[in-house]
Formats: sequence, C-alpha cells, structure tokens
Amino acid sequence: MGAGFSADDRLRVTYRLLCVEGETPRDKAEDIAYEQTVELPPSCVGEAITEAVVGRIESVEPGPARSWTAVISYSPEWIGDDAAQLANVMFGNISLKQGIVITDVEWPTTLLERFGGPAHGVRGLRKMAGVEPERPLLCAALKPVGLSAEELAELCYRFADGGIDLIKDDHGLTDQPSAPFDERVRRCREAVAKANDSTGGNTLYFPNVTGPASRLMDRVETARGAGCRGVLVSPLLAGLDSLQRLAREDDLAVLAHPALSGAFFGASHGILPEILLGDLFRILGADGVIYPNVGGRFPFDDRICRAINDRLRRDLGKILPAFPVPGGGIDVKIVPHWIAQYGADTMLLIGGSLYGQDDLTSATRRLVDQIKLATS
Repeated sequence: MGAGFSADDRLRVTYRLLCVEGETPRDKAEDIAYEQTVELPPSCVGEAITEAVVGRIESVEPGPARSWTAVISYSPEWIGDDAAQLANVMFGNISLKQGIVITDVEWPTTLLERFGGPAHGVRGLRKMAGVEPERPLLCAALKPVGLSAEELAELCYRFADGGIDLIKDDHGLTDQPSAPFDERVRRCREAVAKANDSTGGNTLYFPNVTGPASRLMDRVETARGAGCRGVLVSPLLAGLDSLQRLAREDDLAVLAHPALSGAFFGASHGILPEILLGDLFRILGADGVIYPNVGGRFPFDDRICRAINDRLRRDLGKILPAFPVPGGGIDVKIVPHWIAQYGADTMLLIGGSLYGQDDLTSATRRLVDQIKLATS
C-alpha cells in the first residue's frame, strides 16, 4: 500500500445487481471489480496488480425481488483526493452497463480526511445568516430567466425586506444578455444590503457560478468582491471537481443544486439519490444540498427525502453536517408540516407559492412569522 493508507481502510460500495439470462451474480460482481479498476479480464492481469489494484469482492448475497447484493471494496490509493476519480471508481464504466445500482457506501477515514467535506456546514451557515438553532432557514430562488438584472435585484430587495434568510439565483441564471453575471451579482447584492440596512436583518445572497471551468474562479471573485458570503453550483453540470474547488474557498459557503442528477436515479440502474446527493455532494464540500421534496413537481417520495436528510446530517467523523434544502414545490400553507417532518436543521426552499401572491414582501413576512410561531 502507498503512504498514508492501511490495508483495511477501503472504500466499500454496495451494489444491487439484476442479472439477465446468462449472467451469474458472482460473475457480474467480478466484472464490476475489474472494469472499475484495471479494465482488463482477469487472465490479462498479473497477481501483483490484482492484489493491489483490482476491486475486492467482499460478499455476494441474495437481495429483494430477485436481485443480488454485492459489496466491492477499493483501495483509496488509486483515488487520492480526486473527485472525478472517486466517481470513476464507484460508477464510471459500469454506468454504461445495465442492472447495477449503488445502494450504500462505507467511506474510509482516509478519503473523508482527503476530501474534507463542508467548510461551514449547518452551524456555519446558521452563523452567517444569524439564525438560532431553534428554527429552520428559509431560502428563496430568483427567477425566471429573462428578467433584467435590475428586475432581479428588485426581487432580491422584496425578499430581503420580508426577512428571508437566503436568496439564491435560479440554477438557470448564468450569464445571459438579459442579466449579465457581473451586473446581476452587483445589483442583487446591493439590493440585499440596502434591505438589510433598513430592516436590521441579515439576508444572504448566493449567485450561481455554474458555467465553463475557465470562468469558475472569475465568477467566484466577482461574488466575493460584491460582498457575497456564498455561491450556488450545480456539480453535475460544472463537474464534481468544481464543488471540491469551491469548498476550499473557505470564506464562502456552497449550496449544491441537483440538476442532471435524475439521470442516475433509474429503478434498475444508477445511484440512489441519498448516496449521490446526501453522501457524495456533502463529502465533496456542499454546505447545503438542494433536492426535490415529496409532493412537489418531481417524483421523490417520503423515503427518499428522509434518507437524503439523514445522510446529510449523520455522523461522518470530522465531516461537518450539511443542510438538507428541500424544494421544488413547497407550499407556504403547509410549512409547519415540513418543519415537524424534517426538524430545525433544514433549509426550506420556497418559490412558486410566494411568487403566486400579490405582494412578495408581505407574503415573505407572513411566512417568516409563520416559521417563528411554529418553532417558538
């Protein structure tokens, strides 16, 4: 083993296998172990490489509904601190095959320490927003694409004037001609600061920095220069490494958006949402992870949402807990229900049911008052 690694400190991935005619569970597990590491059949790999590099089949057991459960472990030596290689080892080539679902991961201390997780986490974001632990945070999204920078800034002012804790760009707001990135960030941050000065509040504004890799850090510097305390990124659009890179800018918090993640959530092939959004995004550095709540526009059910929440907040050694950020159709009328369901260490993302009311500032104030009443 390489320096800093022990023989038992391995990444253990649990796969649910669905076998077609002619496949055996053991053969399918062996195919994964070799495909994900050396990409050669066993007959072409020497004993030393097999021992050091090839995935190790820990177990293959019968699972539910004619499936099988295989646990395969990998040495962190061949992953290092590379987010792309981590995903590659877990699901790279086999994403092109069928009947394989990642259902669990046991993370070795080595990888947790190398990737580091959130720089701020739940406690740090609370401190930024000035919100005590007794209540969840409230988040609103700026939309739609097509508004001018001045119009988006006006929305920022109304949300902040109403007392929302965090305003984020919609993930579709990038650098469009209607609201160029630099102008939008400057105007929106100024509007939030103006409202905070008026109300004595502490609303945060997180611009969306997702885009070409060549512009990522330029956008980060623009956000920082405007006085923003954090940013939004879609890791599967910008690349997983973008999340890891942003987490190292430890003066800025990072919200992760799930755009494109649904491509992984097949019933018989892919990665369970709680593993991708709840584990991987957190370990790579997200302080909060947005996901579609049950009953909204997307087909997540109660089990999935609870599992994501649990993964984001569970004990992972030195990795800080991250905020679950359920959205995608939360109605202001039943916010107390979601507080009771998910607990105080949640950030509720509310959009359409606020935009649908006549006076955005008054609607936001009513929501804030409702939250305070429900948690007092």
